[in-house]
Amino acid sequence: MHALGAFAAARLTGLLALAIAAHTSHQDAFRLLGRSWDSRWYTGIAAHGYGRTLYFEPGVVQSDLAFFPLYPALIRAVETLTPLGYGAAGLLVSWLGAGAAAVGIYKIAARLHDHRTATVLVLLWGLLPHSVILTMAYTEPVLTALAAGSLYALLTGRWPAAGALAALAGLARPNGFAVAAAVVVTALCEVVRRRGRVPHGLWAGAALAPVGWGAYVLWVGVRRGDPLGGYFAVQRDWGSRFDFGRGSLAFARHLLLHGDKLVFAVTLVIVAAALLLYGLLLCDRAPLPLLVYAGVLLLITVGGSGFFESKPRFLLPAFPLLLPLACALVRTARARPRHAALVVGALAGLSLAYGTYLVTTARMPL
Repeated sequence: MHALGAFAAARLTGLLALAIAAHTSHQDAFRLLGRSWDSRWYTGIAAHGYGRTLYFEPGVVQSDLAFFPLYPALIRAVETLTPLGYGAAGLLVSWLGAGAAAVGIYKIAARLHDHRTATVLVLLWGLLPHSVILTMAYTEPVLTALAAGSLYALLTGRWPAAGALAALAGLARPNGFAVAAAVVVTALCEVVRRRGRVPHGLWAGAALAPVGWGAYVLWVGVRRGDPLGGYFAVQRDWGSRFDFGRGSLAFARHLLLHGDKLVFAVTLVIVAAALLLYGLLLCDRAPLPLLVYAGVLLLITVGGSGFFESKPRFLLPAFPLLLPLACALVRTARARPRHAALVVGALAGLSLAYGTYLVTTARMPL
């Protein structure tokens, strides 16, 4: 498949650039990829289970209960079945997840448009400024693979499969809830449209979709002595809460008035671009599952406060936002192929340079 080859070439080139930069700066590329920031939490859970808590200044308590269990479980399985260590197992899971996600994204775009648009969409996803995350031991590749599979199942009317994949996505990350939201909202609209005359599989899929996310949130709550609020208390202790965008707006105002680090400025540009692309997705009348999924991811990202620099990573699974750009690039390639090649080249250069900078130089949470 040309799309998977293009995606692999983009990410392998990024991996090579990062390895060269790490070697030049006397850093360990494997440690940067497999044991940076959240990766250390995930590999720690895989190795020892839950129970680690770090205490900082008053009001900041970081517990590993903030991290959902699917990715550590996959790492543990790979470590058990292979000679790989936890860091290498995490990378293998992420790389396989990224490949599966690329296939799922391709199938969705090919169904909605054509094979050329699908290939371009996969390539654009692999060339995002934060696409370096796809080659690191992080959960976003796994979540995106499950989300793409669930959305494709929705588009093809396979409700039980959509619900099962959404349940797994809900076990991968907090914002995996967006996949369940897409399944449930689409199911409700289908029930209304068909006046209740829907297959039994629809009810099963809709009921199953939120189970993974809800089960983990409830488990953490019970463990913390507050079944409904315990997980959200853990997030607040990390400094992360949903405040309908007040924190994001305050930080954006600070950036515009006083400036700050490069990573924050790039984050602001990426979030603004994501909002614009969602508007274009609405104008293109994209299928409801894609609109709900991307919209909920955007809402969670923009409406949450804390870790402003991580917002582009939270948006990495929101591949439907790139559909209008992929369609436009295909039209440009037909009329002015050199212009399209220039755009792709510029995106590739930005992705390689910024991704390498994030991992080897910025020294900020991803």
